[in-house]
Amino acid sequence: MASQIVSTIGKDKYITKIKSPNGNSIVADEPEEAGGQNMGLKPGELLASALASCVCITLRMYADRKEWPLERVEVTVDYEYDREKGCSNIKKTLELFGELDDKQKNRLYAIAERCPISLTLSNPIKLQTTYL
Repeated sequence: MASQIVSTIGKDKYITKIKSPNGNSIVADEPEEAGGQNMGLKPGELLASALASCVCITLRMYADRKEWPLERVEVTVDYEYDREKGCSNIKKTLELFGELDDKQKNRLYAIAERCPISLTLSNPIKLQTTYL
């Protein structure tokens, strides 16, 4: 099922209110040095946070289902858009905490690559815009 996110900006530079279909909301903004008010994550940070949180949630669900002793997952995502080359560079670092054996860790590493956002970012994306 597709997720419909609604993003709205008024006259305040560059505070953007973002709402999900189930009523949750967050704020995006730009840092002060870019003319914003630093009231929320930058759009690139939101993209990186989607990946990091998806990996965390996916691993938590999997470990819980298997009843594995995963205490904590920490995912660090570095995101950078290379304007010169016209491509995005995304680097992900994953750290697992808990009394996991090597087989469990390796399985979790494999599962991390298959979270929905990892799969989305690793495959072609169709971007379509409707103008109203």
